[in-house]
Amino acid sequence: METRIEKQKNHRVRERLQVLGTAALTDHELIELVVGPGKETSVRQSLHAEPRGLAALQRRTARELAALLGLGMARAARLEAAFELGRRVSMTSLALRPRFVNSRQIFDYVAPAFLGAEQEVFEILVLDARNRLLRRERISLGTLTGSLVHPREVFRAALKVGACALILIHNHPSGDPSPSGEDIQVTERLCRAGELLGIRVLDHIIVGDGRYVSLADRGHMTGSK
Repeated sequence: METRIEKQKNHRVRERLQVLGTAALTDHELIELVVGPGKETSVRQSLHAEPRGLAALQRRTARELAALLGLGMARAARLEAAFELGRRVSMTSLALRPRFVNSRQIFDYVAPAFLGAEQEVFEILVLDARNRLLRRERISLGTLTGSLVHPREVFRAALKVGACALILIHNHPSGDPSPSGEDIQVTERLCRAGELLGIRVLDHIIVGDGRYVSLADRGHMTGSK
């Protein structure tokens, strides 16, 4: 039977989720929302005792989860189902993620977002070890300069998701994608920073009006290979 204190704890977790989103909750809080309150201590202890955390729990059957976390079979089955849903979403997302192999493919993927843009926009495509897209991140809005596009801002998003490589993207609202001196300087600076961090900068695509320039194709990606 759920106690009044347990109800209050569960209500606070739900309130935090509604205000801050799921990313603000700890692993054990997310599990508690799935299985219900009353098992906070056993869930927390099990996660601390398992070095691989959720990655290990998600491989266990409902019976194993019940024994490990002290759950009834109904709650354990809910948790196993939640892990399976996560796996299926991950596999679907993996199948849908584009894998970039040349500059034309990159341009075709990113160009629609720049249609009608009146300001320069700088974005990055964050990639895994097989050059598949992990996420797309906007870094700055305005004329491309070294102060606007600082390596700290560029690589923060990449490090957060364990990226292996990046593709730099920005547009020229004039429609002419010819790179400026500043474009090349910023690119070379980011390539050097990526080399130090172990994250390859594969290309910098400058988007114009129906056309583009690839700085990799022009040999400007120093240290990116």
